[in-house]
Amino acid sequence: MRFPLWVVLAALPAFSAVNGIAVNGTTGQPQANVSINLVQPGANGMQALGNSKTGADGSFNIDVNIPPGPALLQSTYAGVTYTQAIPPGTPTTGVRVSVFEATAEPPAEMTTEHLVLIEPSATELRISETFFTKNQSNLTYQDAANGTVRLYLPQGAPTDLKVTIDSTGVPIQRPVQKGKQAGQFKIDYPLKPGETRFDLSYTLPASATFSGKVFSTNPPTKLVTPGSVTLSGNGLTDLGQEQTTQARVYSFTGNSFKVEILGVGSIRGPEAVAPVAGEESGAPKCCEEVPARVNTQMSWILGLSLTILLLGGTILFRRGVA
Repeated sequence: MRFPLWVVLAALPAFSAVNGIAVNGTTGQPQANVSINLVQPGANGMQALGNSKTGADGSFNIDVNIPPGPALLQSTYAGVTYTQAIPPGTPTTGVRVSVFEATAEPPAEMTTEHLVLIEPSATELRISETFFTKNQSNLTYQDAANGTVRLYLPQGAPTDLKVTIDSTGVPIQRPVQKGKQAGQFKIDYPLKPGETRFDLSYTLPASATFSGKVFSTNPPTKLVTPGSVTLSGNGLTDLGQEQTTQARVYSFTGNSFKVEILGVGSIRGPEAVAPVAGEESGAPKCCEEVPARVNTQMSWILGLSLTILLLGGTILFRRGVA
């Protein structure tokens, strides 16, 4: 006999007291003066259950019963909040939370991949941009003034965009803010050690061309299209097709690009893909051998495709919340 989830959760015992230690991942030492908040997600949003501040030895104690269901510890240090889950049935004593020193300069051990997905149709041009950051340092990069991610938006793109951010498996949304100069935009979100992904999308009027600018060329930004769409333009390099999605991948030189677009299609599903003008529908004619380097560099592009397909689905509670 199956019972509703709320019945199962209600039958679980409530936790009493949460205690542990906060460790500075930059220094490796216990960290004093960390604000610890215990919260629980519910139908009416986050409910505050209790709070504490770490002592000189990094220890904290929140003497409160946790109602049935998962809870979260939010640890704030140096202006950055670090969140970790306390799933039902896990120990609530001796909990270890990690915080890090913050820096306004990008760590040398941090890299950011930038991908622009171009999906043209007969009525619009859909653009999806992904920034995939790997911070392999023991510092959190936080630059509220300039943003930890900076980008240009093309003329005609909406300026009230929201970006979906995923650093722990549960996506959240933040606004894309205007930068210091016209046409520049920024995302103000701390880049903690580990991986962080930023996804945003917008539509433009249907066009046979598309142009843009980027802040960084190291590593080069990749332009990606469905298999039924090809690009051409000065300084553009065709890197071949990714085998699983058949997406075409391009790179370009410099900080700006302008490409001509041939064909229409979408990477979101075969029903949205139309044949390139002048080609017969059915099996693709392209029999080009794919360079091996594409296969070794494109795992994160596959991840983007899956993210696009899943963004509209149900977000399941997983260990850790941004």
